[in-house]
Amino acid sequence: MSEKPLTASRAEKLKTVCRSAVGDSCRSVTYFDATNYMQVYLRDDLEQDADLMSFIGHEWHDYKTTTDAYAGSELGKYRYSIRVFENGFLVRVGRGDRGVFVTTDGLKLKDFDSLVAAISELFESWE
Repeated sequence: MSEKPLTASRAEKLKTVCRSAVGDSCRSVTYFDATNYMQVYLRDDLEQDADLMSFIGHEWHDYKTTTDAYAGSELGKYRYSIRVFENGFLVRVGRGDRGVFVTTDGLKLKDFDSLVAAISELFESWE
């Protein structure tokens, strides 16, 4: 991994936006781009043993595959993905060559929509 992909202030803002959107249900927040990644939040009750590099590789590849596969379909523009696991959820939001995945405890669909809207607004403010 080369230099950090986010400044400390942007990392803190991303963490704050995600935690504000979903509260204590937020388990972790990881930012990634085409060459790097940075975990900006990990809830205190969780182990820091996840293979983030592997997760990023899969999420980055899947994001590109998904956006390419559905481009121009009648479904409209791709917005985000939710992956459901035994112990929680992973929400992936991408924009251009960057993205974020947030792991959470159980949420309702409207909570995921709020989280994605907050992250999307933040990404827009960084452009």
